[in-house]
Amino acid sequence: MFEDLKKILDEQLHLNGMEITKESRIKEDLGADSLDILQLLMTIEEDHGITIPDEELATFETVGDILAFLEQNQK
Repeated sequence: MFEDLKKILDEQLHLNGMEITKESRIKEDLGADSLDILQLLMTIEEDHGITIPDEELATFETVGDILAFLEQNQK
């Protein structure tokens, strides 16, 4: 699942293969702004068939935060 998430991040944020770790901070390290994050999470919701509540969205600071949510909520 981590590899899938890295691929989505790379494509959505145009990172051109930049190293992404679970500790990578979405805004500070990967350069995402609020719109990028919203588009990213919409893609993740579509790909995984889940809904990410707004209150959860506010807690995502690192790639690992998103990954943990996906692992807890996968079908």
